[in-house]
Amino acid sequence: MDNEILKSGEFLLKESTAEATFIIEEIDEEQQMIRQTCRDFLEAEVFPNLEAIEDKKTGMTSEILGKAGELGLLGISVPEEYEGFGQAFTTSMLASDEMGAGYSFSVAYSAHTGIGTMPIVYYGNEEQRQKYLPPLATGEWRAAYCLTEPTAGSDANSGKTRAVLSEDGKHYILNGVKMWITNGGFADVFTVFAKIDNDRVLSAFIVESAWEGVQVQPEEKKMGIKGSSTTQIFFNDVKVPVENLLGKRGQGFRIALNILHMGRIKLGAAVQGAAKRTISNSVAYANERKQFNQVIANFGAIQYKLAEQVIRTFANESAVYRVSKNIDRVVAEKLKEGGDKHAITIEAIGFYALEAAALKVYGSEMLDYVVDEGVQIHGGMGYSAETEVERGYRDSRINRIFEGTNEINRIIVAEHAINKSMKGVDLKALVAEIKQRDTQIDTSDYFAAKAKMNMNFKAVALLIIERLQEKFGRKFIQEQEILSNLANIIMHTYVSESTKLRVEKLQHIKTGDEWNIYRDILDTLTYDTANLVRTNAMVAIDAFLEGEERAEYAGLIYRLTENIPVNTKETRRRIAAKLIEDNRYDF
Repeated sequence: MDNEILKSGEFLLKESTAEATFIIEEIDEEQQMIRQTCRDFLEAEVFPNLEAIEDKKTGMTSEILGKAGELGLLGISVPEEYEGFGQAFTTSMLASDEMGAGYSFSVAYSAHTGIGTMPIVYYGNEEQRQKYLPPLATGEWRAAYCLTEPTAGSDANSGKTRAVLSEDGKHYILNGVKMWITNGGFADVFTVFAKIDNDRVLSAFIVESAWEGVQVQPEEKKMGIKGSSTTQIFFNDVKVPVENLLGKRGQGFRIALNILHMGRIKLGAAVQGAAKRTISNSVAYANERKQFNQVIANFGAIQYKLAEQVIRTFANESAVYRVSKNIDRVVAEKLKEGGDKHAITIEAIGFYALEAAALKVYGSEMLDYVVDEGVQIHGGMGYSAETEVERGYRDSRINRIFEGTNEINRIIVAEHAINKSMKGVDLKALVAEIKQRDTQIDTSDYFAAKAKMNMNFKAVALLIIERLQEKFGRKFIQEQEILSNLANIIMHTYVSESTKLRVEKLQHIKTGDEWNIYRDILDTLTYDTANLVRTNAMVAIDAFLEGEERAEYAGLIYRLTENIPVNTKETRRRIAAKLIEDNRYDF
């Protein structure tokens, strides 16, 4: 495999180059056209109908999904032989990004195109693909994903839904309850997870809603994403043809896990669209609202909020497209060896399980910050249902629960780093080298200084990983508080490095004056990341180190998180000034 393609979590051990890093500014003409189609579709079909969508006007969301299908927006990732476009993973992420601005409609879209359709793309046999993918790609049918149960949330394999082979061997008799099913009220096709007989692990089935025994329950009343259909589904003696077993018997948990990896990384993209729209609404209001005889955009406190919205959104975007292209590169490399493209693609997504979990957490918390400050910038009007920021605030909250809670995903990040990314690594030798390392930052080379800061942040994570293994052995997984601190360090370091790589590449794309604002973004982000890494590392070591050992590691952490002085008040003011002048997000 190309040496420039780092496997999941390997960024902790190696340095990437800007030349090998993909940034969104490099999308090609076809991707530009798809992005514009998404934007035009939202403007024509979704934004004018937001209230009707939220009020669940009869058939509205389903009808708009059908129109998306007519434009090909539901088949971007579906192979061409099944009436899709067969686009690369990066392109599907671009569509998720743009459609993410569509509030609760974006949830219906994401559920259909992602977890609803892709299990059949990745795991279906030829007959299943021929039957189900064309109507799903064109919008004739709608899709949903049925995993969660009343007693099985994060612990998906504890589900109680059962499938028993009929006496004639032609059907599985399916019984059970699924809940929180997105698109449940109108979906035609479900991917349902159940245990066959007394199996300890799940299997997966393709189930049609029209079959006898499938009972769709009333719509749930929710805090946000009100326009998204969410129901319970009862399966009462449903006869599922044996040919509708998806994948192999007992493969369901693996299917669910890999589809969740995909869902997590796509959520990291979808929050982008929502964040950009909120920022644009926020700055437009700040440029109009007057207090004390001037627009509130003139006030430093407001400029801080606007700038921070931009910084976190830009940083998340940098990481999202970096890993998206890496997935495409892994697929391309694996295909040279031969094999099924669909199986290779889902394998490649799972290849970056750590990054997927990290971006799900970072992205969802980024959007929560953006919408919260959006409401604050609007003041009293932000609390009014007349404004879009109120809707965005309510809709955002579910993202920290979707696709596995952020608590679970933080543990996934830390556990993956410890058990998989460090496999075969002599951590004791590595830590010994870190202890002797020159941590001083030479500021004479701008990007070399930023690269060294990020390498130092990685070193902090490695120090904690080595101490955790030494102190707790295999029982480290019980130290969830420490693992959360470690995950924060890993997550923010990956985003910081991704932003550095993007800004370094932008130096050759933007003019000097244009590029300077991206330098301000990078300076501010790296400065804040150093403080965040230091704080999380100190909290972590104070939880399990004492005496001289604690003092030694505290000294190391402070040296490794040495900061380059930055006047972040001024950098944020300049970032805000560009946003205020543009009167929309344009970074």
